[in-house]
Amino acid sequence: MRRKDREIASFERMLAVVDACDCCRLGLVDEDGAYIVPMNFGWEAGGGTLVLYFHCAAEGKKLRLLRAQTRVSFEMDTAHAFVRREEACGCTMRYQSVMGRGTVRALEQPEERARAMARIVAHYAPELACAVQESALREAVLLRLEVTEWSCKANGVGL
Repeated sequence: MRRKDREIASFERMLAVVDACDCCRLGLVDEDGAYIVPMNFGWEAGGGTLVLYFHCAAEGKKLRLLRAQTRVSFEMDTAHAFVRREEACGCTMRYQSVMGRGTVRALEQPEERARAMARIVAHYAPELACAVQESALREAVLLRLEVTEWSCKANGVGL
């Protein structure tokens, strides 16, 4: 990371930024180059590791690309605010962001799939701590991204 003064190194603080984000963009590669997909997500952490969960339809370009290459990049960001200064070149943006890489796999086992969907729902609506409907699990592909490297930084927020 070039701007070490903006790095968030505490694992707990990094997780707080992840939790504040409402969209995770997966970076995939197709025959023409980078292919970036915004996705809803859930997460869990333990033992110093981060796992991200996603759901999607059972067909489409994203799944085709993931079947060909399971290594992906990801990015998420939050807390955006424009900071106005008298001179335009003095203006800046406040933000928090997370970037990383990992390996994705589709979940097959019913228990894994239910856990993934529950983590996604909990990320957006923790008050809905209820059992996930079987029909939702049947229709969706559930993905697990095992994060192998990641970093977090902020400008003016959470430093």
